[in-house]
Amino acid sequence: MERSPGEGPSPSPMDQPSAPSDPTDQPPAAHAKPDPGSGGQPAGPGAAGEALAVLTSFGRRLLVLIPVYLAGAVGLSVGFVLFGLALYLGWRRVRDEKERSLRAARQLLDDEEQLTAKTLYMSHRELPAWVSFPDVEKAEWLNKIVAQVWPFLGQYMEKLLAETVAPAVRGSNPHLQTFTFTRVELGEKPLRIIGVKVHPGQRKEQILLDLNISYVGDVQIDVEVKKYFCKAGVKGMQLHGVLRVILEPLIGDLPFVGAVSMFFIRRPTLDINWTGMTNLLDIPGLSSLSDTMIMDSIAAFLVLPNRLLVPLVPDLQDVAQLRSPLPRGIIRIHLLAARGLSSKDKYVKGLIEGKSDPYALVMVHEVPGQEIEVEVFDKDPDKDDFLGRMKLDVGKVLQASVLDDWFPLQGGQGQVHLRLEWLSLLSDAEKLEQVLQWNWGVSSRPDPPSAAILVVYLDRAQDLPLKKGNKEPNPMVQLSIQDVTQESKAVYSTNCPVWEEAFRFFLQDPQSQELDVQVKDDSRALTLGALTLPLARLLTAPELILDQWFQLSSSGPNSRLYMKLVMRILYLDSSEICFPTVPGCPGAWDVDSENPQRGSSVDAPPRPCHTTPDSQFGTEHVLRIHVLEAQDLIAKDRFLGGLVKGKSDPYVKLKLAGRSFRSHVVREDLNPRWNEVFEVIVTSVPGQELEVEVFDKDLDKDDFLGRCKVRLTTVLNSGFLDESSPCLLPQWLTLEDVPSGRLHLRLERLTPRPTAAELEEVLQVNSLIQTQKSAELAAALLSIYMERAEDLPLRKGTKHLSPYATLTVGDSSHKTKTISQTSAPVWDESASFLIRKPHTESLELQVRGEGTGVLGSLSLPLSELLVADQLCLDRWFTLSSGQGQVLLRAQLGILVSQHSGVEAHSHSYSHSSSSLSEEPELSGGPPHITSSAPELRQRLTHVDSPLEAPAGPLGQVKLTLWYYSEERKLVSIVHGCRSLRQNGRDPPDPYVSLLLLPDKNRGTKRRTSQKKRTLSPEFNERFEWELPLDEAQRRKLDVSVKSNSSFMSRERELLGKVQLDLAETDLSQGVARWYDLMDNKDKGSS
Repeated sequence: MERSPGEGPSPSPMDQPSAPSDPTDQPPAAHAKPDPGSGGQPAGPGAAGEALAVLTSFGRRLLVLIPVYLAGAVGLSVGFVLFGLALYLGWRRVRDEKERSLRAARQLLDDEEQLTAKTLYMSHRELPAWVSFPDVEKAEWLNKIVAQVWPFLGQYMEKLLAETVAPAVRGSNPHLQTFTFTRVELGEKPLRIIGVKVHPGQRKEQILLDLNISYVGDVQIDVEVKKYFCKAGVKGMQLHGVLRVILEPLIGDLPFVGAVSMFFIRRPTLDINWTGMTNLLDIPGLSSLSDTMIMDSIAAFLVLPNRLLVPLVPDLQDVAQLRSPLPRGIIRIHLLAARGLSSKDKYVKGLIEGKSDPYALVMVHEVPGQEIEVEVFDKDPDKDDFLGRMKLDVGKVLQASVLDDWFPLQGGQGQVHLRLEWLSLLSDAEKLEQVLQWNWGVSSRPDPPSAAILVVYLDRAQDLPLKKGNKEPNPMVQLSIQDVTQESKAVYSTNCPVWEEAFRFFLQDPQSQELDVQVKDDSRALTLGALTLPLARLLTAPELILDQWFQLSSSGPNSRLYMKLVMRILYLDSSEICFPTVPGCPGAWDVDSENPQRGSSVDAPPRPCHTTPDSQFGTEHVLRIHVLEAQDLIAKDRFLGGLVKGKSDPYVKLKLAGRSFRSHVVREDLNPRWNEVFEVIVTSVPGQELEVEVFDKDLDKDDFLGRCKVRLTTVLNSGFLDESSPCLLPQWLTLEDVPSGRLHLRLERLTPRPTAAELEEVLQVNSLIQTQKSAELAAALLSIYMERAEDLPLRKGTKHLSPYATLTVGDSSHKTKTISQTSAPVWDESASFLIRKPHTESLELQVRGEGTGVLGSLSLPLSELLVADQLCLDRWFTLSSGQGQVLLRAQLGILVSQHSGVEAHSHSYSHSSSSLSEEPELSGGPPHITSSAPELRQRLTHVDSPLEAPAGPLGQVKLTLWYYSEERKLVSIVHGCRSLRQNGRDPPDPYVSLLLLPDKNRGTKRRTSQKKRTLSPEFNERFEWELPLDEAQRRKLDVSVKSNSSFMSRERELLGKVQLDLAETDLSQGVARWYDLMDNKDKGSS
């Protein structure tokens, strides 16, 4: 557990205020009332009044019987009456207690000095803070100022509630349109400041004050909803607490203080006396619940670590940093063990004494100089039993740097073992590797040890896109690092919001983690922009700070976000650290008993730092099987009892490496063309064969059309098998066990390569050879070696674990063997998975126990492998449950085709591909290939030629044109557009329409999906036309970029078009090019 203490010293341990006010402030005593019976008044009116009083009293008691009568009339049992009576008595009791508390507090404040003089013999807990602590000043002059200002504050509150709050409430709900404040009075009892303590000498640019405040007021606020005849209100309130006021920064100009920050150090005590309908909140149970909810609302913005900041000067810098300043340090708390605890479990009505099921709660009040509190409980099905608590001043940890000791429990018996470390915050990354090296060997729960802390100061955004109907959005921001997500407040009705909020994240490895920022509408359904920022950028920034504008993706062209990011490395002083010296095993523990030096965490036995797979791990290949066509198949279909001979409906079945595949059925064709691709993971074991069978699809039993076998030795050695291959078997594979028929296959071996530099090319080539009848082709092979796990949690009620692991990627999964009766299983198993989208897919791992369910899980995005050295991660991973770790090796290999049918394209692509940088407008010079995972695109990257011309006035469209000779199809891939023209106030909703001229019918027309409000849409959509090559070369491709004019209109706005003469286009290359868009009168150019 790691907590960040706040700034400044601790307040004195002042108790709840109990001091009365100065008697000089009180009004003179009231005169005695005259005796109503004196003065010789006539007896007649007095007797009549007495009779009226008796009748009134009798009528009230009669009204009490009405509920009893109604209950009997309706047929309810007497239990309902008793329940209502008990509810009323409970409400009356709570109400009387609140009124007595208010009367006692007011009486206390009426004569403070006299009561103090009489009660000097009382304990210090009953005295005001200025009596108990000499450094706390009484500051009665401040109370006189508050008393003088109090009536004017009441006038301001009345104006604020009537003119600001009431209209907002009426507009929030149609049922509250008649809501109004009927009475707003702060009363005659002002807020009192019992004591003031000033903390001098902390920082020269700030002043710290602690105000012990007490408010026992006769405030009365009444509200009414006239439509429903509903009245409610507050009459009397108590509030006691310690309010810290920070004046900073001090400046050399009026008013000398830049801002005032205030917050309660601990939750204040609150007591409210309700009136009207809110009297129901005084019912037992609801009373404590309502007070808790109100205190939670106050704590959400006015109890540490939350602060209320009031700027006193315009254009104050670092407002968010003042609201959430950097901590002075981080305390790492290791909760190790306990001993000597009392036994709370009893059996057979207490005759048999058992043990306890202990757990601990660790609490740190976020105040400088605060106490760390540990409470130990015994877990029971009903109510947990208290076993004891201990408290420790954080100042002792700061002085000792490392504190490791057994601490006695108070209120019980036994001791608890804690190790506490004070981590300093470093503003450079020199010692990051040292910290990471040590953290690898730390076994901590529920979270792995952190190496750094990140503070994100979210300032503002500009030019966010509008919602539908040109409505202003209500932007809010979600910031995520791995599985930790924090949200900002929503700013309503603006596309240039100002948040000025701060967020803190603990980082386990800043070298590989990313900050994901999503700007959304407050409904969370509409994304206004996104940003992914690798935290490695901060490691190279000056003082680990980035303070700048960030361009948003999936947003408007000028949408950007201003943030300040501050990272600090968490470092324990090297004088307190003994780093491991085990060669070749960073992060292992030095357990030499002769070396008594302490490390930066809990000593643990040595364990392996890396996996030790066998030599065959990672040697798998991928066999890509192209089932192209067949000829001269036999006819199996017969009609009219066999008198009429038909054809066949052939399909192919493949079997290899324990897996089977099946092609689609081609209806009534003896020379079918399938053009399907299948992929299977194979090893280099000799003697493997591919079994191929052809069948005729029938309603009952499918007819056999032939079989053949292909030995894989040639393919695995040479890498390819086809009629054009030099290592050619027969050009066509003759089908056996049938009179006629032959089958055309093409087999290709793909060897994984441990580099991401060719991934963009692989995705581009796969998109070109992809067929509509086949599944998406794999771009990489993921190999996992699952070695072992440690510290798996033991479920209550179970004595032993029998764990196993499941590995899942997409639709494929692998289950390991089950290891019996151990919390540290050793599996030594490997698994491989085909990866189609390495940028977005992830490895999902679950560790389960036989009969005990999930013990822990892990999600590993494959994008982390793309930026790792040799595309490999080999280390311990902490399970998300916080209990247990797994040691595994994950390595990725890119599958590069040596013969894809587009060799010319592959060659030219490797020299012209480029990655899209985070801010393209700032990049200069020719683009280059990069393997940075965040810069890789999901499907096809937008690759630009280094010699391309700038976009024209209407923008550009990016196309790939290619003739796929295997399927006799013209293929076009629409990648996207850029720099489109904006005619109106809002960006267009573009889409691309393709027409194969001279035909203008629907058979040759294709259209992409529509993108909303963007000038640079990305489509990456593929379209095909079945026609011979010579006919394709006689055609022209008309490409039009259009936008919907309006939601209700069918008119389309032409943003630009380009017409391509396919006779002048090289259809054998398949290279992506940008084409200038022109109007109707001109043709485009590339």
